[in-house]
Parts: sequence; structure tokens; C-alpha cells
Amino acid sequence: MTKNASKNGGDLSGGITDSADGSEMISEKLKQLYDSVCDEGISDRFLDLLEKLDAAEKNSSDDGQSS
Repeated sequence: MTKNASKNGGDLSGGITDSADGSEMISEKLKQLYDSVCDEGISDRFLDLLEKLDAAEKNSSDDGQSS
């Protein structure tokens, strides 16, 4: 059996079996996915929830700082 042959007799040379090529392809696909998520807008509903959270945190900290 050769160095590039698997236990079941298959040849592992060529294709995307090279770990450097596979890692490069995975990296590129992950970057594309990340970029597409970054390009998505933030929904008005989510922004409203964030504003409510900020207001609640501000009210909570204001209540604790009164002397």
C-alpha cells in the first residue's frame, strides 16, 4: 500500500484532500458568510429592544446613585 492510499484502497491524492487547500476553502467560505451577515441590516424591532434595554439600565443605575 502506498503512502497516499487509504486502508480501503482509495487514493487520497488530488482533489480537496490536501489540508492546506481544504483549510483555504473553508476560510474563504467562512469569510463570505461573515461578510454577508455583516451586510445584513438590523431590524427596527431589534433596535427598539436595545433602546429599551439601555433605558432600563440607565433607570436602574440612576436609582442606585441617588444620595
